[in-house]
Amino acid sequence: MMNRSILVVDDDRKIVDLVSLYLKRDGYAVLAAHDGQTALELARRKQPDLIILDLLLPELDGNDVCRLLRAESQVPIVMLTARSTDDDKLLGLDLGADDYVTKPFNPRELVARVRAVLRRTAPEPEPAEDLVFGDLTISFVRHEVFLGGRAINLTPTEFRLLETLIRNPRRAFSRAELLDRTFGYDYEGVERTVDVHIMNLRRKIEPEPGRPRFIVTVAGIGYRFDGDPAAGERDGA
Repeated sequence: MMNRSILVVDDDRKIVDLVSLYLKRDGYAVLAAHDGQTALELARRKQPDLIILDLLLPELDGNDVCRLLRAESQVPIVMLTARSTDDDKLLGLDLGADDYVTKPFNPRELVARVRAVLRRTAPEPEPAEDLVFGDLTISFVRHEVFLGGRAINLTPTEFRLLETLIRNPRRAFSRAELLDRTFGYDYEGVERTVDVHIMNLRRKIEPEPGRPRFIVTVAGIGYRFDGDPAAGERDGA
């Protein structure tokens, strides 16, 4: 972990100091920002391995920072905020956050969440070949997705969710199973989280998101991926 850097963003300097202390004890290098604009500039210039991001920030709020970063980067983002309703969490995830921790929080738990997010978003050895489903191509080596030859920018969580479905084509997964496989067994989220990520994936990879051809809803269960690698044939949704 000594080579991993974490950007901590919060307008409360005491929180930044506390989180930084625990992260440094765990072996991380720490960057700090106290407003959204500085956070955005640091993220672009220093390219940290993960960002802990408060929502209520001066200059530029956390949601805007997350949205702007997601348009140009796949850096993992853990939101840290006092907003604790399911709708708030889902909004953050919809913007591309990888996890969501509410205040007040246990700093040791936060560091554990950081470790978990970094584990599940770290590149893993993959088969050399790309998988092709019609005009959709997935490269596990390059961690890239192409639709009709055009690169699609997925968040690490979206890629992991898509990978889970693609590696098990035509298998129906429940939302709970997808939560476990994508976020890990220690994730205490709501199953609607999966629906948000599926919706985002469909927007990005489906030619017609309202009539999905790849990620199909299985009534009463969850979702499955329809298609055969390289065959380019898919069942109707």
